[in-house]
Amino acid sequence: MTGRVTIDIQDHIADVRFNRPDKLNALDREQIEAIIEAGKELSAAKGVRAIVLSGNGDAFCAGLDMSLFQPGNSVTSDLVERTHGNANIFQHIVLQWRRLPAPVIAAVHGACIGGGLQFASAADIRVVHPSAKMSIMEMRWGLIPDMGSYATWRNFVRDDVLRELTYTNRIFGGEEAKDLGFATHLAEDPHGRAMELARDIAGKNPNAVQAAKRLINALPDMNEDAILMMESVEQDKVARNPNQMEAVMAFMQKRAANFTD
Repeated sequence: MTGRVTIDIQDHIADVRFNRPDKLNALDREQIEAIIEAGKELSAAKGVRAIVLSGNGDAFCAGLDMSLFQPGNSVTSDLVERTHGNANIFQHIVLQWRRLPAPVIAAVHGACIGGGLQFASAADIRVVHPSAKMSIMEMRWGLIPDMGSYATWRNFVRDDVLRELTYTNRIFGGEEAKDLGFATHLAEDPHGRAMELARDIAGKNPNAVQAAKRLINALPDMNEDAILMMESVEQDKVARNPNQMEAVMAFMQKRAANFTD
């Protein structure tokens, strides 16, 4: 794809970039539509084993463009309408990254605020520059975060921390993000580090990686009985299939594995 979102797929890794650098990758109607199309393309793409999500220019994503707040904007006319399964359009563009089969690694630099932080929060892994500026910004505009992130934050943000950051909309940097759970790793070159992780993941059995993601995604909504059963069902699908046997042989023969997708 070209335009507002770019996708470059090489060696089983999709390098996906928000591409509105002159506006710090803020979300207007065209950007939202491009993100939806990117999600569709990645969901249908064959052989993608890891995805790196980043922003071109000086920021990851500065949240919603102010044009979306204009009266009569059809994009925001009915937030309650479920346009994408159980989600509205804004929830969908964030949660689609959590729902993609392949793991998503967010490489965060510069502004990562409002909707930008919600994108990063939907990723499986977040690599953040120490000087990044992050915020649950919505309260500045008298709003609440509503792009699906309560469904992801409940998994990794402490209750009192989430309340404080939401109520105050204060900005915090990469170092604090690591302490609070918003960053998995800190790196001076977030994109480079994210690509390293993507290459590591892409070298693993894709069937097992995707099964593990499905299981981890489902954990918050399951009791112990359901967890144990899903664990067994997913393992039964993976064990003894050709990719699993290839993983064993490659390890024993001390060579790179040759998996099929």
